[in-house]
Amino acid sequence: MLVIFKSPAGADIMMFEENAKQILDLLGKDIHKGIITSDETGTAIATLEKEIERKKQIEAEEKAKREKREKEERERKEKEGNGNPGEKNKKTFPQAEPPVSFSARAYPFLQLLKAANKKKKDIYWGI
Repeated sequence: MLVIFKSPAGADIMMFEENAKQILDLLGKDIHKGIITSDETGTAIATLEKEIERKKQIEAEEKAKREKREKEERERKEKEGNGNPGEKNKKTFPQAEPPVSFSARAYPFLQLLKAANKKKKDIYWGI
Protein backbone atom coordinates (compact mmCIF):
# COMPACT_ATOMS: atom_id res chain seq x y z
CA MET A 1 0.00 0.00 0.00
CA LEU A 2 1.18 3.54 -0.72
CA VAL A 3 1.00 6.54 1.56
CA ILE A 4 0.74 9.87 -0.26
CA PHE A 5 1.93 12.97 1.57
CA LYS A 6 0.42 16.23 0.35
CA SER A 7 1.25 19.84 1.05
CA PRO A 8 0.71 23.17 -0.67
CA ALA A 9 4.46 23.66 -0.08
CA GLY A 10 5.56 21.11 -2.68
CA ALA A 11 4.88 18.08 -4.83
CA ASP A 12 3.17 15.00 -3.44
CA ILE A 13 5.47 12.36 -1.97
CA MET A 14 4.52 8.69 -2.35
CA MET A 15 6.03 6.00 -0.11
CA PHE A 16 5.40 2.37 0.54
CA GLU A 17 3.54 2.01 3.82
CA GLU A 18 6.41 0.21 5.59
CA ASN A 19 8.82 3.06 4.79
CA ALA A 20 6.34 5.78 5.68
CA LYS A 21 5.59 3.98 8.95
CA GLN A 22 9.24 4.19 10.01
CA ILE A 23 9.17 7.95 9.61
CA LEU A 24 5.70 8.52 11.05
CA ASP A 25 6.40 6.32 14.08
CA LEU A 26 9.49 8.42 14.70
CA LEU A 27 7.32 11.55 14.61
CA GLY A 28 4.54 10.01 16.72
CA LYS A 29 2.00 10.08 13.90
CA ASP A 30 -0.59 7.57 12.68
CA ILE A 31 0.15 5.85 9.38
CA HIS A 32 -3.43 5.87 8.07
CA LYS A 33 -4.39 9.51 8.43
CA GLY A 34 -2.77 12.59 9.88
CA ILE A 35 -1.22 16.00 9.67
CA ILE A 36 2.06 17.64 10.50
CA THR A 37 1.18 21.26 11.14
CA SER A 38 3.48 24.05 10.05
CA ASP A 39 4.31 24.63 13.73
CA GLU A 40 5.46 20.97 14.06
CA THR A 41 7.70 20.96 10.99
CA GLY A 42 10.77 22.42 12.74
CA THR A 43 10.77 19.71 15.39
CA ALA A 44 10.01 17.05 12.77
CA ILE A 45 12.99 18.18 10.66
CA ALA A 46 15.35 18.00 13.64
CA THR A 47 14.02 14.59 14.68
CA LEU A 48 14.26 13.14 11.17
CA GLU A 49 17.75 14.55 10.56
CA LYS A 50 18.97 13.05 13.84
CA GLU A 51 17.51 9.65 12.91
CA ILE A 52 19.07 9.82 9.43
CA GLU A 53 22.51 10.38 10.97
CA ARG A 54 21.96 7.54 13.46
CA LYS A 55 20.87 5.17 10.69
CA LYS A 56 23.81 6.21 8.47
CA GLN A 57 26.20 5.21 11.27
CA ILE A 58 24.47 1.85 11.72
CA GLU A 59 24.42 1.22 7.96
CA ALA A 60 28.12 2.09 7.68
CA GLU A 61 28.96 -0.36 10.48
CA GLU A 62 26.87 -3.09 8.85
CA LYS A 63 28.54 -2.45 5.48
CA ALA A 64 32.01 -2.71 7.03
CA LYS A 65 31.07 -6.03 8.68
CA ARG A 66 29.59 -7.35 5.43
CA GLU A 67 32.70 -6.36 3.46
CA LYS A 68 34.96 -8.00 6.06
CA ARG A 69 32.97 -11.26 5.87
CA GLU A 70 33.09 -11.19 2.05
CA LYS A 71 36.85 -10.58 2.06
CA GLU A 72 37.42 -13.44 4.51
CA GLU A 73 35.25 -15.72 2.37
CA ARG A 74 37.19 -14.80 -0.81
CA GLU A 75 40.50 -15.42 0.94
CA ARG A 76 39.29 -18.77 2.26
CA LYS A 77 38.13 -19.84 -1.21
CA GLU A 78 41.39 -18.63 -2.73
CA LYS A 79 43.39 -20.79 -0.32
CA GLU A 80 41.24 -23.83 -1.17
CA GLY A 81 41.65 -23.39 -4.96
CA ASN A 82 43.51 -26.39 -6.50
CA GLY A 83 46.14 -26.56 -3.77
CA ASN A 84 47.71 -23.40 -5.17
CA PRO A 85 47.17 -20.54 -2.68
CA GLY A 86 47.83 -17.88 -5.32
CA GLU A 87 45.19 -19.17 -7.75
CA LYS A 88 41.86 -17.43 -7.52
CA ASN A 89 38.64 -19.36 -7.40
CA LYS A 90 37.25 -19.24 -10.96
CA LYS A 91 33.61 -19.24 -9.84
CA THR A 92 32.14 -15.81 -9.40
CA PHE A 93 28.67 -15.00 -8.23
CA PRO A 94 26.79 -11.77 -8.84
CA GLN A 95 26.95 -9.34 -5.95
CA ALA A 96 23.68 -8.71 -4.15
CA GLU A 97 22.37 -5.19 -4.57
CA PRO A 98 22.83 -3.19 -1.38
CA PRO A 99 19.58 -2.28 0.35
CA VAL A 100 18.21 1.22 -0.15
CA SER A 101 19.26 3.26 2.86
CA PHE A 102 16.89 4.93 5.29
CA SER A 103 18.36 8.31 4.39
CA ALA A 104 17.67 7.77 0.69
CA ARG A 105 14.06 6.81 1.42
CA ALA A 106 13.56 9.69 3.87
CA TYR A 107 15.20 12.39 1.72
CA PRO A 108 12.12 13.41 -0.34
CA PHE A 109 10.00 13.61 2.81
CA LEU A 110 12.69 15.67 4.56
CA GLN A 111 12.72 18.09 1.62
CA LEU A 112 8.93 18.42 1.82
CA LEU A 113 9.21 19.08 5.55
CA LYS A 114 11.75 21.83 4.92
CA ALA A 115 9.60 23.42 2.22
CA ALA A 116 6.52 23.25 4.47
CA ASN A 117 8.49 24.83 7.30
CA LYS A 118 9.79 27.64 5.09
CA LYS A 119 6.36 28.36 3.56
CA LYS A 120 4.45 27.81 6.83
CA LYS A 121 2.27 25.05 5.33
CA ASP A 122 0.95 21.75 6.70
CA ILE A 123 1.64 18.24 5.43
CA TYR A 124 -1.21 15.74 5.46
CA TRP A 125 -1.96 12.18 4.32
CA GLY A 126 -4.83 9.74 4.25
CA ILE A 127 -7.43 12.48 3.98
